[in-house]
Amino acid sequence: MSQIFEIVQSLSGQRNSITIPVPYLDFFSGDQQAHALGAVLNQLVFWSGKSDLKDGWFYKEHSELAAEIRGVSDDQVQRLVNKICTRWLPGIVEKAQKQVNGTKKTHYRIDGDALIDALFPPTLDSAESRNGKREVAEPIPQNHGTETAESRNPNREVAEPILYTDHYSDHHKQIINPSCPAASQPDGNTSTNDFITRHPEAVVYSAAKRQWGTQDDLTCAEYIWKRIVRMYEHAAETDGELTRPKEPNWTAWANEVRLMRVQDLRTHKQICELFLKANKDPFWCRNILSPSKLREKWDELMLKLGSLPVSSRQTGRVDTFKGSYAGTDYSQVPEGFRS
Repeated sequence: MSQIFEIVQSLSGQRNSITIPVPYLDFFSGDQQAHALGAVLNQLVFWSGKSDLKDGWFYKEHSELAAEIRGVSDDQVQRLVNKICTRWLPGIVEKAQKQVNGTKKTHYRIDGDALIDALFPPTLDSAESRNGKREVAEPIPQNHGTETAESRNPNREVAEPILYTDHYSDHHKQIINPSCPAASQPDGNTSTNDFITRHPEAVVYSAAKRQWGTQDDLTCAEYIWKRIVRMYEHAAETDGELTRPKEPNWTAWANEVRLMRVQDLRTHKQICELFLKANKDPFWCRNILSPSKLREKWDELMLKLGSLPVSSRQTGRVDTFKGSYAGTDYSQVPEGFRS
């Protein structure tokens, strides 16, 4: 374990105050649960240095973490832990069920060096000059924003990156303007290349945050955005001028759609249909303004706005919407998602 990680451990998990290191919040920026995720990670890092078990494992109940963090339920902690282990830090924060005195308990293990690499990615390279004097090289730009499949092939044109402000934070990201000519070449970052190799179907992605989406995921995210923009335009016609919402982080949005599809077993058709239903509701149209919010409120929306289908986790398949959805006009849903 590195000395830097031991220092981070010493800063974590005070009992009488709830502190969240700023690097944790920076890492989770863009997620609506950034502070809660940071608080959970903070406690896990703290307790990782207190266990006498072998191989770095330690156990901690969800109820204990909830009591330490305050203001969250056991179930909320469980969902936050799952998000950290599967979405944000897969392979870095591990979770497993192990026996303790004949009872199964949730165990965790943290790869300290890998966590440091994730929280503090290198931005500068240094070199020794030929005459023995220390010479600091020019900063090597790191591409931590959205990238497209076109940039994987150096012989093809690469779209020009455009800076914009993320919908949920002030951190600047990159999106791609597909109408612009080639303006740059891929930086050859090894981790990025590995990420592309593992996810060849990704059309938008951020290797640094392990977020990505397929073309259909992106199309679904774009449909949600178009409906939101249209809602603002209609409101402006009635109530006067309104400020148009900021362009979303397309990688984060497509990634959230992908998670709904892969982890929650929803189809793109279901995602578009339920969002359209919420978008037409006087209350929910103001509260469901992103794929992540749609995912968070999915079950509640299904209970209040439509018939809940048979659980796909129980049947092994994804059922189509029934009941009150039968009479709804979904002609505006992207054509490929209607069947």
